[in-house]
Amino acid sequence: MARNEEKAQSMLNRFITMKQEEKRKPKERRPFLASECRDLAEADRWRSEILREIGAKVAEIQNEGLGEHRLRDLNDEINKLLRERAHWERRIIDLGGPNYALKGAPKMTDLDGNIIDIPNPSGRGPGYRYFGAAKKLPGVRELFEKPPEVRKRRSRYQIYKRIGASYYGYRDDEDGVLEKLEGPAEAEMRAQAAEEWKRVERIRREALKTVQSGEVASAGVPSIAAAEVLFEEEEDVVEEERMLERERQEREKGKETEYVAHVPLPDEKEIEKMVLEKKKRDLLSKYTSEGLLEEQQEAKEMLNVHQ
Repeated sequence: MARNEEKAQSMLNRFITMKQEEKRKPKERRPFLASECRDLAEADRWRSEILREIGAKVAEIQNEGLGEHRLRDLNDEINKLLRERAHWERRIIDLGGPNYALKGAPKMTDLDGNIIDIPNPSGRGPGYRYFGAAKKLPGVRELFEKPPEVRKRRSRYQIYKRIGASYYGYRDDEDGVLEKLEGPAEAEMRAQAAEEWKRVERIRREALKTVQSGEVASAGVPSIAAAEVLFEEEEDVVEEERMLERERQEREKGKETEYVAHVPLPDEKEIEKMVLEKKKRDLLSKYTSEGLLEEQQEAKEMLNVHQ
């Protein structure tokens, strides 16, 4: 049995292929301007043809081994076809067809697959897009790289804003750890303090009993512990008297330095009256002469008028 290549080269197959080509109409060429098309079906067909060409070139541009120049040419051709597709979509709208632009807005992804905005410096049209391996070309990769995050130094206000009660240790007892550690130590300190108080109280009672009864020790003097307690009590009394004397002196010193006004101070009505009189004198001195003022003063003295 012959192979496929031999079948293709057979005379019968060539004859059939030639007859099929003769029956076909000459291949139509897509109009250069979309405005030249007057038929909605034809415009839709040309748009579909552009979409097929775009799909084929997008599949081809995924190959990184094509070289930089070929990748750039393919990317330019794809962007050109995209612009042409937009022209045909506008022409379809003019002919009363559907609006394909609203169904799917143009999108572009970065190297990580995230959807990003299409760079459009001119502000016209959908902008220039990069596809496949063209995103990794030198000069293009930098467009998709995210700038490093600059860590701003926090201000003093932001630092203090985050400080709460935990920073000052007010909530250290809530976790229960400190309570477990302080419990035995506190109990021991309380026991020591109670024992010391009992010892001092016992010695104080013995000393008071000895002093009241007039009894003395074998050597003729009270015991050493009782003497220490009595001496401490005397020191407390002396210290208390000193503190009272110091407070009394401070109060007396404060009274001496206190300012006392020996002159009666004017009230609010008197101050208003004085201000009004001063304004009157200023107006009279501005619009009258010195001679007239003297005559007016003499007339007031003769009439015994004090206002």
